[in-house]
Amino acid sequence: MSGLPELRAAGLVIFRCIATEIQYLLMQASYADHHWSPPKGHVDPGESDLETALRETEEEAGLSGSDFTLIDSFKKELKYEVRGKPKTVIYWLAELNNGSKEVTLSEEHLEFRWLPLAEACSLAKYPNLVSTLEECEEFIKKYKEK
Repeated sequence: MSGLPELRAAGLVIFRCIATEIQYLLMQASYADHHWSPPKGHVDPGESDLETALRETEEEAGLSGSDFTLIDSFKKELKYEVRGKPKTVIYWLAELNNGSKEVTLSEEHLEFRWLPLAEACSLAKYPNLVSTLEECEEFIKKYKEK
């Protein structure tokens, strides 16, 4: 990667269990390529990665810390380039406490969907995000067995 300053972002992979199905919250960006991803955003100066993930989830999806349970034993770091600049995105896993809780989109997104793994991976497109969702699925299944 180049000597350019790194872009840093953080977010939450939020899931809910409806009957026996695990569903992931994906949101469609209203800018650029209209990509689908979990809620995430850029780290502000003086803010920790986790503080960013929580703030961005509330801003973008209207979900506050009381709406989900953070599973901080799962943390994934993705590194890639955006317009020639290095970027790191940190994701934590969080389970929605009330599966019927309403998601409230900000102007940064066009729509949201709750999707099972295969459909979520199909929309996510980016290989590193697809593999992250697959890792989340494996982790959740083990986590739920406890």
